[in-house]
Amino acid sequence: MTTLLATDFRQEYLASFVQSWTDETPAEAVRFVVLDSETTGLDPRRDRLITIGAVAVQNSQILLADSFEEMLQVAYNTASVTVHGITRAEAQAGLNEPEALALFLPYLRDGVIVGHHIMHDVETLNAACERHFDFQLQNRVIDTMDLTLHLQNDGAFADGEQVQGFSLDALCDFFGVVPHDRHTAGGDALITALIFLRLLSLARRVGRITLGQLAEPFVTEEEGFAE
Repeated sequence: MTTLLATDFRQEYLASFVQSWTDETPAEAVRFVVLDSETTGLDPRRDRLITIGAVAVQNSQILLADSFEEMLQVAYNTASVTVHGITRAEAQAGLNEPEALALFLPYLRDGVIVGHHIMHDVETLNAACERHFDFQLQNRVIDTMDLTLHLQNDGAFADGEQVQGFSLDALCDFFGVVPHDRHTAGGDALITALIFLRLLSLARRVGRITLGQLAEPFVTEEEGFAE
């Protein structure tokens, strides 16, 4: 059952969208929240969040003071927890899911979520919000892989370079980002933010300067299949 406290922060979160970003908002004005989460598996409905990490990007700067990282309690599926370098004791000492969300959503507000293959993270967060608070995230979303593929088609890369893979590691190699603290939510969020800064710079060169242009999903020619 949704508590009064949950209702209060949910209303605060939803109120942040009353006057928020539009398709025409210049990219430099937007508060992007680069997000990564570690989960117990690949099924957003069945599996659970282990950690949530995020850092804000605005005006082409990473705002380290505007960041978020929390570990959640996980009492089962320890193999998928330890693969992220988290001990069983650490996982059991984390916040419970509603407590973590009650901290994360006021941090997130109407920030535009950015991440690599981000929909898994968003769907897992949506499932958690539905379980406890009967609503889903309202934020706009940018997938760094979609934006990379758009920029490739726009001719933004030198000498017709092509991205050699679809993983975060492949983008690190392509953009020369050192993957420090890989496979942690906070580390992967920062790595993705560094890649996103490079994408923003390239996007400006080819005229992708508004939120709507950055957030455009990438769709292949084969039956409208989204990458």
